[in-house]
Amino acid sequence: MRHRSLLIISTAAVAAGSLTLSACGSRGEDSGKSGGETTLTIGLDAPLTGDLSALGQGIKNSADLAVKQANKEKTVEGVKFKLEALDDAAQPSAGQQNANKFVADDKVVGAVGPLNSNVGQSMQKVFDKAKMVEVSPANTAPELTQGVDWRTGKKERPFETYFRICTTDAIQGPYAAQYMYNEKKLKKVYVIDDKKTYGKGLAGTFKSEFEDLGGEVVGTDHVDPKEKDFTAVVNKVAKAKPDFVYYGGEYPAGAPLADQAKKAGLEGPVVGGDALFSAEYVKLAKKNSEGDIASSVGAPLETLDSAKKFVKNYEAAGYKLPYEAYGGYAYDSTWAIIQAVKAVAEKNDGNLPEDMNETREQVVEAMQDVKFDGVSGKVGFDEYGDTTNKQLSLYEVKDGVHKPVKTGTFEED
Repeated sequence: MRHRSLLIISTAAVAAGSLTLSACGSRGEDSGKSGGETTLTIGLDAPLTGDLSALGQGIKNSADLAVKQANKEKTVEGVKFKLEALDDAAQPSAGQQNANKFVADDKVVGAVGPLNSNVGQSMQKVFDKAKMVEVSPANTAPELTQGVDWRTGKKERPFETYFRICTTDAIQGPYAAQYMYNEKKLKKVYVIDDKKTYGKGLAGTFKSEFEDLGGEVVGTDHVDPKEKDFTAVVNKVAKAKPDFVYYGGEYPAGAPLADQAKKAGLEGPVVGGDALFSAEYVKLAKKNSEGDIASSVGAPLETLDSAKKFVKNYEAAGYKLPYEAYGGYAYDSTWAIIQAVKAVAEKNDGNLPEDMNETREQVVEAMQDVKFDGVSGKVGFDEYGDTTNKQLSLYEVKDGVHKPVKTGTFEED
């Protein structure tokens, strides 16, 4: 049995920090230079249409805000940043096509995204071959940074160009398991996943930790996330009589699953990961979302001094849709690329390399050492490209709104 400790930290302890970086020199003559100013494009890939578009649009808007802020403050003197957003509709094939478009454009210096871990898997090799940095605000599958054998303790970074701002399912699932077992005192669970990279991984880490704690898994099953009728599965759940259900998957299927499970007799909550942490989940499950719990990466933005400027500027910008669960992380992902560009210019006496391929390579190298106080807290990366910020939060639906009930850091002994 693995022994772990849970260190709860106060969100008030997160240090406030400026999101403004000092200016530096401009790039030399190149095809992206106009009127004495070099224009660099930051690509963004997210599901801008489809079932997950609420999350995708929040990512896009937040990245757009970071670019506008950098240009307004002249974060990199002589460089103007532009955001190019492409829609992957949560499909790996579309994500891969978008990655190819970005690397083929010699104005693109790096990319933010995607939302989905399986989409991220389809994009990594494309960016790695082009030596272009990719920073995800939302991918949580451990294998993206630690390799396919991460569960055995054999961690090996697959791609040097890939980084992420959010923490992984390797701690998100166990964090929720400890909360449900130790604090909610619920001992029997039925585990369901959607068979996708994110859902399977999250459900697997939750199940393993819950069993290690002494909990009983009274059943496991899978659903097709494209379906909306889960009668067969919820009937099995009702028969097994668990204290609660854990679902590894996203809100478009998770919400109707919760609704139908409770109508079939489930008396406890449906618990899941960050892909259930959305106002859309409540809209879909309606009254049967009450009491359901979702884990998410980081601390609640409204509790962080470092996020106040972001929230204020986002509201002032007049975006029609909310920043959602990953807005702060998308801002920080974009800002990390901007800061890496700044570091490259400083390294080259105030100028970026003439050749974009060389600029891209140096941005990747610089990203490894990027550190700043961001919207989501302190931003930095470890040897795998994972965030050094291991904070997590749990949210419970109360009166139709996700409200934070716990924030802490999961640590292995």
